[in-house]
Amino acid sequence: MKRRDTLKSIALGSLGMATVPSTDLIAAPPEKPLVVPGGRQKSEAIRDAKLMADKFFTPQEMKTLTVLCDIILPADEKSGSASQAGVPAFIEFMVKDQPVHQIPLRGGLAWLDNESRKRFSKKFVELTKAQQIEIVDDIAYPEQAKPQFSQGVAFFNKMRDMTLTGFYTTRIGFNDLGYVGNTPNNWEGVPEEVLKQYGLSYE
Repeated sequence: MKRRDTLKSIALGSLGMATVPSTDLIAAPPEKPLVVPGGRQKSEAIRDAKLMADKFFTPQEMKTLTVLCDIILPADEKSGSASQAGVPAFIEFMVKDQPVHQIPLRGGLAWLDNESRKRFSKKFVELTKAQQIEIVDDIAYPEQAKPQFSQGVAFFNKMRDMTLTGFYTTRIGFNDLGYVGNTPNNWEGVPEEVLKQYGLSYE
């Protein structure tokens, strides 16, 4: 079984400083006009816009996050990878929307780099693919993991859940599952045999 299918089956089965305005400062560029999507309140749209504008992960953390997402769900002959589906940006948004995820994910990314340095004297993103997989294999399967990897296991569990949630709520993910959803039918009118049964026609 492929790594992508194995991880997919496991997961789907368990589903600054304050600033003060000043006339001496350079004027900030004008803000983009607020767009309020249908079905949303203005206050919700304002909050969403703020979350989108804020940053939580550092650029280095985002690189590590992206590599790990694509190890969990790589591209194959059927679908694009997690990063191609925008999963890293989804996780970035979720940790801002639900701050309870911030410490576990940031701590887990630090654990991953520390483990990489212990074994190979490099950060996770600098390792070869085989070296990355060696570390992931030690934390991806909870029942087989050694006790010393418990922190890594907890982190990977959360990462896997968030990666799959992000991926399978995108068009790429829908297509991967073969999910059609609420696609409208092609209405061609009342069937001819029903019209004949009631002595009706479209003319």
